[in-house]
Amino acid sequence: MDYCSEAQNQEKKTLTALQAAEMAGGELLGDPELLIDGVDALDAAGPGKVSFLGNSKYRQQVLPSRASVVLVPTDFKEPPPENRAWIVCDNPSQSFSRLVEYFAPAPPTPEAGVDDRAVVAADVKIPESASIGPFAVLEEGVEIGENTIIGAGCYVGYGVKVGEDSRLHPNVSVREYCRLGNRVVIHCGTVIGSDGFGYIPGREGHSKIPQRGVVCIDDDVEIGALVAVDRARFGCTWIKQGVKIDNLVQIAHNVVIGEHSFIVAQSGIAGSARLQRHVAVAGQAGIAGHLTIGEGATILGQAGVGRDVPPATRVWGSPAMDEKEFLRGHLHLPQLPSMKKELRQLRREVADLRKTLEENQCSMRFHK
Repeated sequence: MDYCSEAQNQEKKTLTALQAAEMAGGELLGDPELLIDGVDALDAAGPGKVSFLGNSKYRQQVLPSRASVVLVPTDFKEPPPENRAWIVCDNPSQSFSRLVEYFAPAPPTPEAGVDDRAVVAADVKIPESASIGPFAVLEEGVEIGENTIIGAGCYVGYGVKVGEDSRLHPNVSVREYCRLGNRVVIHCGTVIGSDGFGYIPGREGHSKIPQRGVVCIDDDVEIGALVAVDRARFGCTWIKQGVKIDNLVQIAHNVVIGEHSFIVAQSGIAGSARLQRHVAVAGQAGIAGHLTIGEGATILGQAGVGRDVPPATRVWGSPAMDEKEFLRGHLHLPQLPSMKKELRQLRREVADLRKTLEENQCSMRFHK
């Protein structure tokens, strides 16, 4: 049994290849009457499934795939085999998302209202259109916007304000006085507003520095699961409009992340770092505190950034350096054993030449 397809397509929907092409906004090549009933990856799809070629590295999987229909880019020139069809699209990945939405619709939206099992302080402001799930806790002074969903087991601390059309998935914690804008989505297990990591070291123990600021999250931000966004020491840790943050990311106190930046899984950004607009931070990268990452810069995977990064540059490695410089250095790594052997030989030859030269000089002085 295809458990994945069963879970995704509860209603057993079907489309013809022609209908799928119309939905995807592409040009159909092949049998228009092929019937499809679900979506899957190229290497896993079977007959009756639709898949897509979104990355050129998987181009060789298209013909061997058993998918009945494949969305391909305009530069894919192989004709479809018998009993299969292509849908030619400008952006197969984007077009494929429309088919995914059809076969695997979004989960049901909770009904508006406050669940009887939620704990809500008397002065909390909740519009009738909002939904508060079971075992959620909303402390005094909380304000919830229209159509916002607070999932099961969430904690919303004193004085927190959450805007309209936002969603906190189950077990999200938002600590006291933090501010969330409109259309903010936060996934399970994330903590917004935990104390920043601030201490004064001492031989007899470490003194905690009070963390009295907040976290401000602007409109249209989405934050993945198990992310920690620390409250500021003073002022605010600020996630600006349109930022997208992957799972398992650490954002320290007083960090500012500029509009429409991407932060990928397992990255860490230390205190008071400033990321300007449209910055991309790849997986497992680390950014030291009090640095400025310029607009449009890209921090590649596992980079360790210890100095400011100029706008529109790409850095890699640890310590991070310009991507081209990093790649040039790594091109030489496989040659190091032979280079080491050659260096030893050259040293021996130089030593022999030096010895011969000294002997000749001694001989010349003797003859004089």
